[in-house]
Amino acid sequence: MHRVEGLRADSSQFTLEKRPLRILGGSVHYFRVPRAYWEDRLLKMKACGLNTLTTYVPWNLHEPERGRFDFEDQLDLEAYLRLAASLGLWVILRPGPYICAEWDLGGLPSWLLRDEKMKLRTTYSGFTDAASSFFDQLIRRVVPLQYSQGGPIIAVQVENEYGSYAEDDKYMPFIKEALLSRGITELLLTSDNRNGLKLGAVKGALETLNFQKLDLDVIKYLDEIQPQKPKMVMEYWSGWFDLWGGLHHVYTSEDMIPVVTEILKLDLSINLYMFHGGTNFGFMNGALAVGIPAPKPVITSYDYDAPLSEAGDYTTKYHLLRNLFSRYHTQPLPELPALREKRAYLPVIIQQHLSLWNSLHLTQKVRLTAKPLNMENLPVNNNNGQSYGYTLYETTITGGGLLNSKNNIKDRALVFVDKQFVGVLDYNVQELAVPDGKGRRTLSFLVENCGRVNYGKTLDEQRKGLVGDIELNAHVLRGFTIHSLEMKPSFVNRFVSFNYEKATSPGLYRISAVCESNTSNYTFNYILDKGVVFLNGKNLGRYWSVGPQQTLYVPGPWLHRGDNQVHHFSIFVFFPKLILVHNMLFIITSNHLSNFFKN
Repeated sequence: MHRVEGLRADSSQFTLEKRPLRILGGSVHYFRVPRAYWEDRLLKMKACGLNTLTTYVPWNLHEPERGRFDFEDQLDLEAYLRLAASLGLWVILRPGPYICAEWDLGGLPSWLLRDEKMKLRTTYSGFTDAASSFFDQLIRRVVPLQYSQGGPIIAVQVENEYGSYAEDDKYMPFIKEALLSRGITELLLTSDNRNGLKLGAVKGALETLNFQKLDLDVIKYLDEIQPQKPKMVMEYWSGWFDLWGGLHHVYTSEDMIPVVTEILKLDLSINLYMFHGGTNFGFMNGALAVGIPAPKPVITSYDYDAPLSEAGDYTTKYHLLRNLFSRYHTQPLPELPALREKRAYLPVIIQQHLSLWNSLHLTQKVRLTAKPLNMENLPVNNNNGQSYGYTLYETTITGGGLLNSKNNIKDRALVFVDKQFVGVLDYNVQELAVPDGKGRRTLSFLVENCGRVNYGKTLDEQRKGLVGDIELNAHVLRGFTIHSLEMKPSFVNRFVSFNYEKATSPGLYRISAVCESNTSNYTFNYILDKGVVFLNGKNLGRYWSVGPQQTLYVPGPWLHRGDNQVHHFSIFVFFPKLILVHNMLFIITSNHLSNFFKN
């Protein structure tokens, strides 16, 4: 029987079935793109002249609770890979278990942190046992989709950028063997930036580069440590991600195209990270903690200033790249797929509101008599802890004074006394005055997990909620009642009907929006200060008035013809003014009034 010879790196050029191959790749993550749009995005990739799809695999989505695996619907990785094959795209699979990707905890599940001795990305048995269990489920699904078995997978990456972490010299050999022993036979790769090349390699895997600005010295160095091997830029950063409260990053086509042109002239293969970024739906955004005093969360949009926009639109970068890549094809490129229609909603009516305090009976409640527990160690979700969202901690005080968080609030807390807002505690503000009052009063901390760090040396420190003691007048607070507000769809969907209340903060707002078509994309312009939006039970992501993101992307397929239910969990801290405009109800906080009237 003739054995198919897959991708090889035995000379200065890749070969596939002994024929020279230049990889022209692009990253599109199935978990950041609505499944109904997978084909649209991959057809646009093909039309741009790319021949290879690369994708990460997020462990935290596929195993949300230890031993409970999900590879269905939006997470049907096999269907995604088969679709790529049907469109004539090869695949480089990047299964992790760590992926970075500006994704919460770099794709690692938060329940790993229930182990106080956990050492992530090492050969600590608590980590390797869990990673092995995940690979048992993942790898058996992708083995039949390898090129040697008639599938599209031509290469598999061993972990991700380990040279920048490098906590255990036995770790990369362990991951490599975990892949091989489960049936991976295609070419193995590693991927590192310049500083990680020396420590990120593993014997038997081809080293590849990650960068944005061309550095001929690092390419020369790669050639020295891997003589007579093909060179590839596994991540050519086509843009960059944004952080809440920061500026929007723009990497112009004038800067990008000359670098890509030179990479191709140097006979390198390339993968655009990202070709199409998509969206950090839900609470899945990561956070940056490198080179800054405190972590800063990544925004909901993962547009990345990529060649194909968050909504799937062509950009100037796309057209210039298509022209460039066409020179490396002997046949004309496919025609450009038509763009999706986009529409704007008219103002919508806020129909109902329920305060946080009156929704607590629907939450998972934990009664404690001692110190608070961090989110991950709460006895909820079949003892897997709370992964995402908000946690409400309540205790009793008998006086006022100075509250000190001791930097034990991760990441941001609204503080209330008897349901009255008194201030915010976070990394920057760790002390807060609590007003005096008579008798026993309830002190409440509504703590938001703003996103776990996804890159760097602090992964083991990403427990959220109250992670230690809080002091009032230098006395440690004790005796907490804790409510888990993970904001799962099952929780939000309970609010199909509830009694209207006077709008207070924080709370859940319900809006009805009538849609004539579900074939169009929409943009949701939010006017509340901070929170999260659900559309028909699907979490569109976080919003925050600090920007730079000012709208949320609404995929057309997630809308229904006719009535659509939109729920906001809003944690803005100013009591809203209700303004009636043409019989439409708007919620405008005090810091938005000037902008409202300007428009």
